[in-house]
Amino acid sequence: MGDGERQRHLSQLAAQGRHFLDFGAAGDGQAVEVLGDLTAARRIAVLVPGSDTTVDTFDYLGSRRASLGGGARAVHDEMRRVARGPVAVVAWYGYRAPRTMSRDVLSSARATEGGGRLRLLLDELRSVNPAARVTLLCHSYGSVVCGSALGGTGRAVPSSLGGVAVFGSPGMGVGSVAALHGIPVWAGRGVGDWIAGAPHVSLPAFGGTVGFGADPVSRSFGARLFDAGTGGHSDYLAPGSLPLHNLALIAAGRTSEVSRG
Repeated sequence: MGDGERQRHLSQLAAQGRHFLDFGAAGDGQAVEVLGDLTAARRIAVLVPGSDTTVDTFDYLGSRRASLGGGARAVHDEMRRVARGPVAVVAWYGYRAPRTMSRDVLSSARATEGGGRLRLLLDELRSVNPAARVTLLCHSYGSVVCGSALGGTGRAVPSSLGGVAVFGSPGMGVGSVAALHGIPVWAGRGVGDWIAGAPHVSLPAFGGTVGFGADPVSRSFGARLFDAGTGGHSDYLAPGSLPLHNLALIAAGRTSEVSRG
């Protein structure tokens, strides 16, 4: 179609040595990349991104560390450093992420759709490696997707799921961790993150809801708080940073060593 930028990005994603569970280039695309050996891993982290993620921004979204691909590599490197045993990371762009400057980013509609797809991924990971413990690492709007995947009545918690960590979150679409069926939930927010100014409401509109409910770092929400440092909304997965180290410890199951917020 004469889209040179899309061609360049697809060439980067097709580089030798990269491995994808799922991929599509139509529209904003879909891409699920695996780092490490899923079948051998004792711990698996699934990184769920927020708004503005597309196949074009998969490796670079203002910076490499703010992108899904770059963040997943940082998580994988840090998990390998702190984990006791083999690990893997799934960079999951498996839903239609909204644009930051759009009405969709205020609504739960895309999170509801994405939550169903995320549950399918968890089932697939359990079938590939039933012994592995899986942790969801959910950034920004991705935390709403994670809340949709795990909340609701009549939903069994996947037995392989070891916990969830949300960071830079506007809310998970639930009132408290009690709605998440006993899953261990961690939450952190950097001192410089603008998301702190987001209103924590949830109102019916547009066939879904507008707003995502309680603040995950509030005492009333009930999450375990980790120290997310002083950075901004795109700084959580910066190599060498405190939030990256804490998220890797959570995903590696070494939660007693996490510095608390």
